Amino acid sequence: MAKAVVLDASAVLAVLFDEPGAGEIIDLLHGGLLSTVNLAEIQSQLLLAGRPPGVAWNRVLSMGFEVVFFSEEQARLAAELAEKLVGNSQPPKALSLGDRACLALAIERNATAYTTNRTWKNLSLDLEVVVIG
Repeated sequence: MAKAVVLDASAVLAVLFDEPGAGEIIDLLHGGLLSTVNLAEIQSQLLLAGRPPGVAWNRVLSMGFEVVFFSEEQARLAAELAEKLVGNSQPPKALSLGDRACLALAIERNATAYTTNRTWKNLSLDLEVVVIG
């Protein structure tokens, strides 16, 4: 059985904006997992880029990934990641809530996280991270 895939907002946005690494993600969209926190991030970026709200929303939801509600357990994990990453590095590796939501989902599901964020490769987590682009 293949390992589950969790998509960071940046990976999905790479596909939507035809950015470097998009080709690495297209085949992972169908069946990939996406946190509702990252879904909000994606929609926000599309709206800021001038896309009509309904069109943007429908486009994102038609991409084939499974939307996973941000649970209490994921909230706990995301908060612990903030403390762990800031508390153990110089300078602090502060990650956004969206970043931590993605990582928390990947931890919870024992999945591989896909992102365009190069700093994730330097995180000291017991988690497989693939940086695209």
